[in-house]
Amino acid sequence: MEQFLKEYLTILRFEKNLSSNSIKSYETDLRKLFNYLESKNVKDLNDVTAELISEYFDLQRKYGIDAATVARYMSSIKGFWQYLESSKYIEKNPTEKLYSVKKSRKLPSVLTFEEIEKILQSAKADNLLGIRDRAIIELLYSSGLRVSELINLKITDLFFDEEVIRVLGKGSKERLVPVGQSAIYWINEYLKTTRPIIEKKTKSQNYVFLNKRGTKLSRMGIWKIINFYAKEAGIKKEIHPHTFRHSFATHLIERGADLRAVQEMLGHADISTTQIYTHIDREYIKQVHRDHHPRG
Repeated sequence: MEQFLKEYLTILRFEKNLSSNSIKSYETDLRKLFNYLESKNVKDLNDVTAELISEYFDLQRKYGIDAATVARYMSSIKGFWQYLESSKYIEKNPTEKLYSVKKSRKLPSVLTFEEIEKILQSAKADNLLGIRDRAIIELLYSSGLRVSELINLKITDLFFDEEVIRVLGKGSKERLVPVGQSAIYWINEYLKTTRPIIEKKTKSQNYVFLNKRGTKLSRMGIWKIINFYAKEAGIKKEIHPHTFRHSFATHLIERGADLRAVQEMLGHADISTTQIYTHIDREYIKQVHRDHHPRG
């Protein structure tokens, strides 16, 4: 099993062009199933049956995992067995008759414009890291970047004369994203004041946003920054860096932005992913109706 798994992960990396995080998720999901099969003394992939895999999912549900996680496990397992079948490594695909779990689409948390303003104002520009943090939050909201896109942004990706930045998204897909004047101002302030002081020639590698040690900020580093300023601003909602991406998309659609344009800015391969923000928009419209209609 181990050899087949390594081969499959290599295909995902080099042929499917998936990100390291996605590949790690596939590996984790499949190893959990392998451990279960081992506990059942199943060592040959041809001995894996649909009943065995169904039992595995029943067990996972007893552990209390949610529908979204079950759907992810199902996707990982089906993909692996389809690869085995197409490569003629197995005689029969036991996952063929397994039904995919439909994920319930939970609407993401969104900040109001006033809440975003409060968070931005809480990032004081009276110290070097405050200027950096203001630039980070401005950019997250201005351009709707994923955290991975933000931390991997390089100075050579900034095209402020054209008011765009170059972003390397999921699957190493490159796109140009508009960036607003306020974000441009604060990034330039950071590049002039903070970055030259914390930069380390051998460590910084041209990344835009650096930590105190002069190396690229981590995902956790960005999360801590967002969490700190949200608390400073007195925001009670559960907030994470992706909240700014959700808010960016929602506010654009609320103000009449074309769905295809928002899809392009977010770097969504499928417009159905972007359409979740139209649901949020409808919730917003219904709330406006309730709040302002005389017979609401």
